Amino acid sequence: MIPTLDDAVRPRTRGPSSLDEALRRLDTAIGLLEASVARRLDAERRRGDLETELQIMQDDRSRLAQELDGTLARLNRAEAAAQDVGQRVQRAMLTIQDVLHRAEAEFPADEEA
Repeated sequence: MIPTLDDAVRPRTRGPSSLDEALRRLDTAIGLLEASVARRLDAERRRGDLETELQIMQDDRSRLAQELDGTLARLNRAEAAAQDVGQRVQRAMLTIQDVLHRAEAEFPADEEA
């Protein structure tokens, strides 16, 4: 049976062993108090650990959000550049086709050759 604080402070007997009994109850009460303080300190330590971990997660989240914003900006620039290159290639192909058509019209191929 685990002693409680009531058990520790309630006098049980009177007489010659009452001092020993009182000392025993005092020792039990101090033990219970020490155990309670230890639990409280452990709970505070865990709470501090959780707060630290939460702060680290928030810092990571902020850093990742900044990296994502930077990456999205680079992606948008790359997509714009790719679109520009695609348009230039398309214009170059049309220009080459136009030159080939004019060359064919100006210098028709000999069918005898």
